[in-house]
Amino acid sequence: MHTNYNDHGAVMEPSKKPLNVLIKQLHGNIEVVLKNGCEYKGKMIKVDGHMNILLEGATEYKEEQMLTNYGNVLLRGNNVLYIVLDTTRH
Repeated sequence: MHTNYNDHGAVMEPSKKPLNVLIKQLHGNIEVVLKNGCEYKGKMIKVDGHMNILLEGATEYKEEQMLTNYGNVLLRGNNVLYIVLDTTRH
């Protein structure tokens, strides 16, 4: 059995692993901010082990201004800076 540790050396519960947290948010509205500063908002319909994310009904923002509406967008996991879950609460 493999034990997972966080950055502080504490054991991470399986439900707290980043990928598991994302999987629980499938079909929910999220916001993804990329390393280049672009933001995408939409419904997450797929996510894989590399944290590649498929958004449905995605819109692209730059500096809080909407640039483009897309149908589906695939965001490559290594370009992701951070993800905001459940954007319906905002």
